[in-house]
Order: sequence, then C-alpha cells, then structure tokens
Amino acid sequence: MIKIDNLTISYDGKRAVSELSLELVPGEITGLVGESGSGKSVTALTVMGLLSREAKIESGRVCFDDEVIFDAEKGKDEKLLRSYRGKMMSMVFQEPMTSLNPTMKVGPQVEEQLLIHAKEKYPDRASRKKSVVEAFESVGLHGAEELYDKYPHQLSGGMRQRVMIAMAVILHPQLIIADEPTTALDVTIQNQIVRLLKEINEREKNCMLFITHDLNLARRICTKVAVMKDGKIVESGATEDIFTSPQTDYARRLIAAVPGRKSEKAASSGADNDTGRKKESILKVEDLSVFYKERSKKGFGRSYKRRVVEGADFEIYEGETLGLVGESGCGKSSLCKAILGINKEISGKIINKTIRPQMIFQDPYSSLNPARTIGWQLEEPLYAMDVIEKDIKTSKEWRREQAVEMLKRVGLDESYYNRKPHQLSGGQRQRVSIAQALMTKPKLIFADEPVSALDVTIQDQVLDLLKSLQEEFGIAYLFISHDINVIYRVSDRIMVMKDGKILESGDKEEVFNHPREDYTRELLAES
Repeated sequence: MIKIDNLTISYDGKRAVSELSLELVPGEITGLVGESGSGKSVTALTVMGLLSREAKIESGRVCFDDEVIFDAEKGKDEKLLRSYRGKMMSMVFQEPMTSLNPTMKVGPQVEEQLLIHAKEKYPDRASRKKSVVEAFESVGLHGAEELYDKYPHQLSGGMRQRVMIAMAVILHPQLIIADEPTTALDVTIQNQIVRLLKEINEREKNCMLFITHDLNLARRICTKVAVMKDGKIVESGATEDIFTSPQTDYARRLIAAVPGRKSEKAASSGADNDTGRKKESILKVEDLSVFYKERSKKGFGRSYKRRVVEGADFEIYEGETLGLVGESGCGKSSLCKAILGINKEISGKIINKTIRPQMIFQDPYSSLNPARTIGWQLEEPLYAMDVIEKDIKTSKEWRREQAVEMLKRVGLDESYYNRKPHQLSGGQRQRVSIAQALMTKPKLIFADEPVSALDVTIQDQVLDLLKSLQEEFGIAYLFISHDINVIYRVSDRIMVMKDGKILESGDKEEVFNHPREDYTRELLAES
C-alpha cells in the first residue's frame, strides 16, 4: 500500500497542494481528476521525489508499504528515493518530449531501465533488447524492431507517448503513476493502453495512480476517484458513486462539461447560412503526397523518400471548421506541415489564398521558448509579422495590453505575463500556445490537437473561444483531434484519415450517422 499523509506544498508562498491525504491499494487504480493547475501533477512528482527546488514542502510524508520514503520533517533521502524510482515505482509523464533524450535512440533509452535496475536478470544487450522490443509490442507499437533504432523526433506524438509507457512498465513496478498517459493518443490506441494498464494492474496487483482530465477515461479505468480543486481533494469515493451521485458542485460541473455528440452548430459545405452567398475557398489541396527523407541502411550516405501522405484532395472555405480525425501516425500532422511549408518534400498542388496561416501545435514545447517570458512570446508575433501600422499602436503599453487581453481570453490572468513556460502546468502551456497563434488574428489556423492537454472545463472554454473568434474574424480551422466527440462538436465537415490516405469526407452529420468505411465505423464505436 502507498500512503500519502497530510501533504502540503507551496510555490512562492502560494499553496499548490494543501493537507492532501490519499491511499493507493494494490490491485486498484485510483483516479486523480481536476482542472489544470489543481495540484494533480505536483502530488505525483512529490511521491516520485522529483519536485523542483522552487517547491517548498511544508508538511507530509509518503509511505511505501511499511517504509517511509519521504518525510517533510526529516527532509528528502535522495539515495533511498533512487533505490525505489524505476525499479519499485515509475511514472509516465504527460509530455514525452520532456522525458525522452532527443539525441538518443528510443530503444537504448528504454534499455537503460534494465541496465540500471535489473542488470543481473538482463546481463547482455541481446536479452535487454528483446525485452524492450516485447515492451514496445505490448503497448501497441508496430514494427518494434525498427522503432528500436529511431530517434524521438522520428515518431509521432502518440508513438512517443507509448514509448514512455513501455519504459514505465518494463520492470513491472509495484507503483505506476500515469500522468495523462493517453493525452496524445487516438481512440483506438487509447483503448489499447487502457486495457493494457488494467491488465497489468489486475495481473500484478500493483498500485496505480491515474491522473487525467478525461473523465470518461477515468470512469472506464479507475476503481475509485479523487477530485482535486485548488490543491485539495474535495470529493473521493468509488468511481460509479462519483459519476452517478456527485456530492459537490465542482464535481457536478466537471462531469457536465464532458463533450458529447450533441450538435451545437449548423453544418456548412461552402455556403454562408446567413446570406446564401457561396463561401470562398481559401485553401485547395490537389493530389498532395508528402514524403520524409530517411537514411538507408544499405550504405553510408544513402537516403530514400518515405511517403507519409498519399493523394490528398480537399478544400477549406472561409469561416468554416474542417475536422481531421485518424490514428496517431496516419499523416495528419505531416499533412499540415506540408501545407505550411515546413516540409517541402511534396508532390501535387497547394493553393493557399490566406496570408501567414498559423498553427497550434499538439505539444506546446514546439512553439514556446523556455528561456522567454510568456508576455514576450505573445508580443513577438506582432513584431515578426509586421502586422501593425507604424503609429501610436506600436507602443510598448499597447502591445502589453494585447498580450494580457489574449491571456484572459484563453482563461489565464495577467500574472502569467511574466512567467516562463516551466512555471506553468501542461494545460496552461497549451492555452498560451493557442493565444500565441491567435495574436495576429489569422484567417486560417491549423489546430493540431489544441485541447488534448486541457481538462474538460477549460477545454469547453477554449472551444467556445475558438468558435467566437471564428465568428468575429472569419477564421477557418483545420482541426485535428483524436477525440471523436471534440471533432463532432467543432466541425462543419469531417475528413477521416488512415495510413496516409483520406478515406472519406463530408458533412459531419453524414459521416457520423452514415459512415461509408469500416474504419470510420470502428472509430465511432470505440469513442
């Protein structure tokens, strides 16, 4: 049994966790849910002994069975914690790029766990590699032998997350902390991972702390749930009791905010519903194929082109949202990067009638500079794109006003202006990334999983924000998501992608109610 007792943690005098107590029982999965910044990840990092130096632990202790592995009064015993981390307890982090070494192949990175903690059992590299490949296969990574020798940047976001899960489970620890482990995964792989974690928990009778903002996911996997708000557990109990009879207003609001398939907007296929005017096509893609250059194993210096998108044809109209759904690695992000000119290895035609389209990235670390303040990064596009006429509006005060206003519009207050990315939670960083893309009020935005890291209440706010900005400024979105319910809510039309090809597209009601392809039917059934 893992016991967290009376834990209180603060940053700069502000409490992030307050008098928190929680028990994790072998053979059970305990869910920790709540809004971004509520203290979920801070709690997990405390158990692992990974809190930053900026954190002040005011009280509390963590017990692993009968041994106290951390006590605020006695201070941290780093040697003791190291003996537990990796071997006895492990963690799957929310953002794999913060945990994977970008200069090292993923196979050897996972293999290090065996080398450090189980060298006697795996004395040679062949046995360690075999174990790593088996772990990759167990978490749904196809072509595990080939993936062993790839770098993190060569994998999709979902594939990187699965590598992290393989790293966490490879030594079968007694405690697994999963901090948003399926955030970047499509519904089919998400289901595989959920089943895998449940199977491991049931077979090995380990303790599992499952942190998530996806309440539907918590309901499916967790034995019991604890609801956090402002650093405190406000409600806890058996999962079904929490979902069917929540006792607090906060829990009721969280559950009510879970997106469903209730249509909230009229679909559009190019016609303006208010005026009957034919909407203008602002992006047209014809027979587009996208390639990546990869090194050949047959000889030094040789390379070949691997096709990741094949024969894509579609249009986006002014002021509409075109949803794009499909499994991780199917080519969704590659398609966007090709249209934006990030990847120039293409064939076919791209006709873009907009100026400076923007992209909201799946991983906020892709667009945020860790060395700069949030305010500087929001103001920077106003300089770089030269979108402001040279008059009094270019004053420092005006730029700050614009940045602060945008922070408020994505649910953050003025205090975030002078913070840096590492001082924000994952959900807060994602909201800043959205604000950054919206600063210049572009006419076309590529939104690559823009709400995947957000809790349901903030997700609801951000989707409303994107919709209101679309109506105000006539913005068009190509909206990528693995969440079928989010796609349904935001989209006018939908495209379904698999293995680099667009299998079907059409009005969202037509695709959801009368799918033509078996793959689409499978996606809908699993969501």
